[in-house]
Amino acid sequence: MTAAHCWVPVPDGSPFPLQNLPYGVFSPPGGAPRVGTAIGDQVLDLSAIWAGTPLGADLAGGSLNRFLRRGPREWAYVRGRLTELLTGTEQRRLVEANLYPLDRVRLHLPFEVADYVDFYASEAHATNLGRIFRPDGEPLLPNWRHLPVGYHGRAGTVVVSGTRVRRPAGQRRGPDGAPVFGPTRQLDIEAEVGFVVGVPSAPGEPVPVGAFSDHVFGAVLVNDWSARDIQAWEYQPLGPFLGKSFATSVSPWVVPLAALEHARIAVPPQDPAPLPHLAEQQPWGLDLALEVRLGDAVVSRPPYRETYWSPAQLLAHLTSGGAALRTGDLYASGTVSGRLPDQRGSLIELTWNGRDPLRLPDGSSRAFLADGDTVTITGWAPGADGVRIGFGEVTGTVVG
Repeated sequence: MTAAHCWVPVPDGSPFPLQNLPYGVFSPPGGAPRVGTAIGDQVLDLSAIWAGTPLGADLAGGSLNRFLRRGPREWAYVRGRLTELLTGTEQRRLVEANLYPLDRVRLHLPFEVADYVDFYASEAHATNLGRIFRPDGEPLLPNWRHLPVGYHGRAGTVVVSGTRVRRPAGQRRGPDGAPVFGPTRQLDIEAEVGFVVGVPSAPGEPVPVGAFSDHVFGAVLVNDWSARDIQAWEYQPLGPFLGKSFATSVSPWVVPLAALEHARIAVPPQDPAPLPHLAEQQPWGLDLALEVRLGDAVVSRPPYRETYWSPAQLLAHLTSGGAALRTGDLYASGTVSGRLPDQRGSLIELTWNGRDPLRLPDGSSRAFLADGDTVTITGWAPGADGVRIGFGEVTGTVVG
């Protein structure tokens, strides 16, 4: 099936061709939130397509969670049926009556976040931070190549793209070494990819690497905003806390794993070989290309394909101690960075902790974010028939 067979117009270069069909939650003008799928520059109301059925009831609320809980067989049925409706004449009038221009609807947080976990899965990112903070030591700590390092965030601070991000206040080290309290002076971004859990698991039963697609529905773009000076003061010995828990922005569209089949690749060589419970059973690295813009200026193009730990390995590690998955769990890759200077996914790397400020086209410079700055992250993956699968964007503006 090619994009040309879709009778709904899909503009050239659209992130949402027929081969994508991402899911989100939207409100039409004057209407209540409901589940939809993006096709071209329109959104189709799925609750109307399945109105009067149990599936329709699950699609009629302001969250994807009830649909996510249905599992892979139902996910595949809905995707297949949508493809039929968008390429054939059956029920065309029903579909046409429930299409809304994307620029006229309001997009919401697509799912209720149960738990949020952030990882540290990019070797380039971890190496860069090691060189910044431990210039005379080994960049990577001894455990890094043996397990995916991560921490728990706050689910309640996950917000949808477009939500303004208020500059957080907290303790940071003052000029004389004593702590002071006030707004962060080192507000940063982290370009990441997040994964959304649909099917829960039982407490005490680890999810093996090979069961990744039985539980995870799809992926989103993530900007895990960070207050570097607050983080630096508080993180020893227990790790990130207030410096990372004030806002995490996600894109409004969840791209299903089924749309990413053509993006699947092997992870980079892992040396030493992971312990058996973390060994990849099938390739779940992903060839995703990210782009970070500060205002109108592209400042980085991080390649997710170079990320050391796959999302399947992250899930297996997350549950290896017996933690149960819940519908709506979100876990993210951590900052995605590549080996080249213009592939770094955070300002702390791009400016080398402020030593080398970015020069922007308007003549200004940035070591870290200023009030009024807008950051936008976009992402693309190769899809079937040579199309590109887009994630839309995750954007946020800093306010004081």
